[in-house]
Amino acid sequence: MARPTRRVHEQEEAGLRKKRKRISKIPTGIVGLDKVLDGGLPAERMTLVGGGPGSGKSIIGLQWLLAGADTGEPGILVLFEERVASVRQNASGLGWDLAQLEQKGLLCLLDARISPEAVVSGDFSIKGLLAIIGQKAKAMRARRIVIDAVDALLYLYDSPMRERHELYTLHEWLLDQKLTTMMTVKTVPQEESPRYAFLDFMADCVIHVDQRVTQQITTRRLRVVKYRGSGYGRNEYPFVISQDGINVIPITSNVLQHRPLGSKVSSGQAGLDVVLAGGFRRGASTLILGIAGSGKTTLACIFAQAAGRRGERVLYLNFEESAESMVGNMLSPGLALGPLIKRGTLVVRSYLPEAMGVEEHLFHALKALDELQPQHVVVDAISACKRMGSEQAAFEYLMRLLNDCRERGITCFYLNQATSLDIVAEISGIGISSIIDTVVLLRYLQVGHAMKRQLLVMKSRGSKHSDLFHEFHITDRGIELEKT
Repeated sequence: MARPTRRVHEQEEAGLRKKRKRISKIPTGIVGLDKVLDGGLPAERMTLVGGGPGSGKSIIGLQWLLAGADTGEPGILVLFEERVASVRQNASGLGWDLAQLEQKGLLCLLDARISPEAVVSGDFSIKGLLAIIGQKAKAMRARRIVIDAVDALLYLYDSPMRERHELYTLHEWLLDQKLTTMMTVKTVPQEESPRYAFLDFMADCVIHVDQRVTQQITTRRLRVVKYRGSGYGRNEYPFVISQDGINVIPITSNVLQHRPLGSKVSSGQAGLDVVLAGGFRRGASTLILGIAGSGKTTLACIFAQAAGRRGERVLYLNFEESAESMVGNMLSPGLALGPLIKRGTLVVRSYLPEAMGVEEHLFHALKALDELQPQHVVVDAISACKRMGSEQAAFEYLMRLLNDCRERGITCFYLNQATSLDIVAEISGIGISSIIDTVVLLRYLQVGHAMKRQLLVMKSRGSKHSDLFHEFHITDRGIELEKT
């Protein structure tokens, strides 16, 4: 019997793809979240967002409604816990004018709070509330609805069975109305038997958010637990609540999409260009390793100065000192960085590592890449990134930043401060050295009563280079390599 040809297999696979019907989705409008959700929330179905206090549940729901309003699609926010006036005031802190959207008929804030003194009497149900929501949705032609803190309503019932019955009634009604729904519910971390765990089984899409403290650093995480009929990112993803609202920072691709390395670009120092057989490769990532005072920052700033003079923008992420301090210190080796900063070809962003969590640091870095579109990035120093919370936090930050830069074709320099003279043992660079293209080692060597500086290019992927130690000096004219 003849074996099927490759063309037959391809035709069969194409036929299967046509038979698979992709479920209809509605984008959330939240940066990064739609990538995790493979397009957005399931249309005309229910999505459950669970999390503890301050985890961002309500903001996710409100931001989704505002995304709909931006496209002319009205939405309803049903509030079981907060006052309408408080929601308007809180939203104004993010630059969102809810009152204006309400006036335009694009948003309705429905106060469904139950008085604390209310006493359940007789056969109380939520059917009256559903009638009000239905009339409002019909009048507004709303297709999106957020039910915020539904658990606050269910505390009226003293029977878990009755709670479930009311929630199932609500769920079925929402499906019958063909409303795309987001429901938020409070969860208690590490609770053995969550009171509303059955909601996870009822919803079509379940998202869990939380915030945690590790070594006194607070971080927020998001995880999609399930998504019926759709693929989705299955990891935990850091997110931040910024002035723009929720920003999720995903890595959902399971394939590398890095651009190939480009042509050579000068290091800014003629002798080093000879050692590197012409300079660094564009789009390459370079690790510069050495102990304090070995010349790491000077070497990076020489490159930054040369790139700035060529009219190429450099983003310098400094975790060691302020921009003013760096500019002043680099005057000693004869580097004038101030004029480049004024022209905008050198942009220095200085951050205290422990001032915020890793996801906030990453958010600021990626936002700078989007806004500035630099050709080159310097991170000084990756050893300081451990102070973002842990070595794992530093690894996550650097891996995500490195991956994003390589996809954009940005030339990167990562400076790593060694803690001893035996710096070969510290070459890993927080575990990222295996995916680094070029490794430059700076070391001290004691010769008699003097300490000599030496430079070695340990590897340079895709390029030939010198394999010798080269003695160098830091002078008022920059770095000078001795001829070998």
